[in-house]
Amino acid sequence: MKVARFVLKIVAASLAAAALTCCVVAYWDKIMDFFRSLTGKVKAAGCPCSYPSEYDDYADWDME
Repeated sequence: MKVARFVLKIVAASLAAAALTCCVVAYWDKIMDFFRSLTGKVKAAGCPCSYPSEYDDYADWDME
């Protein structure tokens, strides 16, 4: 009986993980839109945690 419960718990956990994966795949575009809007809001607010690009230091170098 304990083995059957253990197997059912493993099956339930696997189904829950599969359902979560399906939800992430189904709503991926909305998830990315949320993070893009959040990034835009942080940049617009001028948050000190939004660091400039590491390549900005080399923007004035001439490529010869």
